[in-house]
Amino acid sequence: MELRCVQCEFPVERLFVQYSPGNIRLMKCPRCKQVADEYIECEIMIVLIDLILHKTKAYRHLLHNVLSQGSMNLEGLMWKLILGFLLLDTYRMLVLVRSVEEWSSSISFYSLVWKLGKVLMDVFLGNLFFLVTLVCAIQMKHTNSNCVLRYRDLLLAILVSSHFKIFLVCMMVWEFPISAMFLIDVFILSSNTVALTVMTQEARNKCAVVCFGAHAVKFLATSHLYIHLLNSSR
Repeated sequence: MELRCVQCEFPVERLFVQYSPGNIRLMKCPRCKQVADEYIECEIMIVLIDLILHKTKAYRHLLHNVLSQGSMNLEGLMWKLILGFLLLDTYRMLVLVRSVEEWSSSISFYSLVWKLGKVLMDVFLGNLFFLVTLVCAIQMKHTNSNCVLRYRDLLLAILVSSHFKIFLVCMMVWEFPISAMFLIDVFILSSNTVALTVMTQEARNKCAVVCFGAHAVKFLATSHLYIHLLNSSR
């Protein structure tokens, strides 16, 4: 993957020149004549805040100039991100299920295993349908011949831009209404849109339609368990 300017996404040869330890000079983009990547000198917290604020430049820095380079164990990182993604999705589904069905302490072991198995299966199938829909829709709508799409890069963009799922951890400590969970889903949808815009170099409204459709498929694939429990509890 090429290094890119975070201002205009033009490929650059290098982001900085290091004269001595702690003494660097940031390079400028040959096209827009601005500093190619000012995040090189920023703390990780600044980058994280800009990611939360959906700043395109922060996503370009992270996806093009940090994660897509060969200087880190990207395969190990992706497996950790996938595991965390699925665990947080499983917790989300468990919270939704428990909101309509009380699990008493007297529930049998086999019944508990059956319920957990259904939740895990729903989470797995929902995310599988989500990714397949997303990739197929992007391939059909992709019109930029200068941008070569790779499945690994698309998966990495989705995993990284789903960082709002970490706020589900707060629900393990403090009590929140179920509506807060759907608010997190909206933030994840918008964050996925920005990440796909960066990776595909397509118009943001086009990426928003693709992300909305993929999330809708995931919702339909996983909501049947929730709706079944809601009807049975009446």
